[in-house]
Amino acid sequence: MTFNELIISRQSVRRYAGTTVEPEKINQCLEAARLAPSASNSQPWKFIVVDQEPLRTEVSKATFSDIKLINKYTLQAPVLIVIVVEKAKLFTRLAMRLKRKDWPLIDIGIAAEHFCLQATELGLGTCLIGWFVEDKIQKLLQIPSDKSIGLVISVGYAVEGYPLRMKIRKPIEEIVRYNRY
Repeated sequence: MTFNELIISRQSVRRYAGTTVEPEKINQCLEAARLAPSASNSQPWKFIVVDQEPLRTEVSKATFSDIKLINKYTLQAPVLIVIVVEKAKLFTRLAMRLKRKDWPLIDIGIAAEHFCLQATELGLGTCLIGWFVEDKIQKLLQIPSDKSIGLVISVGYAVEGYPLRMKIRKPIEEIVRYNRY
């Protein structure tokens, strides 16, 4: 698959088949994420693979317990990846203060997309989840209280015939400017 085909194929999957995901495929996705670039090569992330019951179900419930209408599909996903934000290198932390930028969040976004693109190439579906009850997941996964969770990724095989819809995106003319705003 070409890179263009890959980015067109990647979609947020919200209906999963009950099929188990092979550990070697998860490891390939984690390796892709590990190789992602980061500010000052800080690699400010830890990935927690949640695939054992009843823990997986409990973490899943923490993605929709506040508002029951969203993220309930995570109950179907056989694997959840919780990305914990780690401290950046000292130089990067100082630069972040000066520039008022949160580079670790950008870095985990890049790593998460590497994970998702690799998953797509392997025939897996993913969905990036930013809505969750952080303290509940921290307690369930024994994440230290001084750490934060950046994202949760649901992973699994999409149900057969899951619709690959045309991506609805703004036209290029609306989002690109040359040489000035």
